[in-house]
Amino acid sequence: MLDKVFTNNQVTIAGEVVSEFEFSHEVYGEHFFVVNISVCRLSNSYDVIPVMVSERLVDVKNDYRGLILQASGQFRSYNRHEGNKNRLVLSVFAREVSFPEEETEEHNPNHIFLDGYVCKHPVYRKTPLGREIADVLLAVNRPYGKSDYIPCICWGRNARYADQFEVGTHIQMWGRIQSREYQKKIGEDEYEKRIAYEVSVSKMECIEEEE
Repeated sequence: MLDKVFTNNQVTIAGEVVSEFEFSHEVYGEHFFVVNISVCRLSNSYDVIPVMVSERLVDVKNDYRGLILQASGQFRSYNRHEGNKNRLVLSVFAREVSFPEEETEEHNPNHIFLDGYVCKHPVYRKTPLGREIADVLLAVNRPYGKSDYIPCICWGRNARYADQFEVGTHIQMWGRIQSREYQKKIGEDEYEKRIAYEVSVSKMECIEEEE
């Protein structure tokens, strides 16, 4: 059971370090820190992705800005309380970290595989230019009864396919993690710039449950 849980959420990502390590939280005496990496897309734009790293994996006191950090692990979520509301916070939880000096065969990989369950009815829409999009919120199980809630965005044929999903549908997705800036209204005439993280889906399959 544990082996399956560890393979249902797999991330490999690499990019240039663009921040210092910032303390996040402590679990049983182990301290975790977040660092941001800039990952190049094929279009030559960039996604800035937060990576959660244990102090046991790397010397978090060093400044690694400008170096390439490669991490493998899982894409995780947690609810952060802000006032009287909860905000979904996402980051790559690193199980392994390295600083490759030479470029690998694939420059700055950004791959994710998720195996989970649709937990809200997908939202299908078209852009003003007619491009089809569907938003899917996927619940991915973790050990000990926990789950991560991962926003996923599908395009074109995948969007039409996702629009048919019911809540509870078991699906597998392959894609990449991306960042997106948006304006959050926090007052009558006041807006705050925020960054959302989501999985851009390149391939998906519906898994038939055994009776």
